[in-house]
Amino acid sequence: MGWIMTIIIGGLAGYIAERIMKADMGIFGNIGIGIVGAMFANFVLRILGFNASGGLVTQGIVAIGGACALIYIYRAIKARG
Repeated sequence: MGWIMTIIIGGLAGYIAERIMKADMGIFGNIGIGIVGAMFANFVLRILGFNASGGLVTQGIVAIGGACALIYIYRAIKARG
């Protein structure tokens, strides 16, 4: 996937995850959490033996799930400290 599509999908996934998790991160935070969330979720899925290379929709869903997971992990760590 090209860099432009990565930023667009990451931003959209971050925005959706922000709404699902009721967070407030801003546009650059949404893009960052969407891209990093997609990488995180793909890594975890690969370890579990799944391949999520089905196209834009599949990667969008994976990115949303990964971004939600990262927001959850961040909140759990923040609540402990």
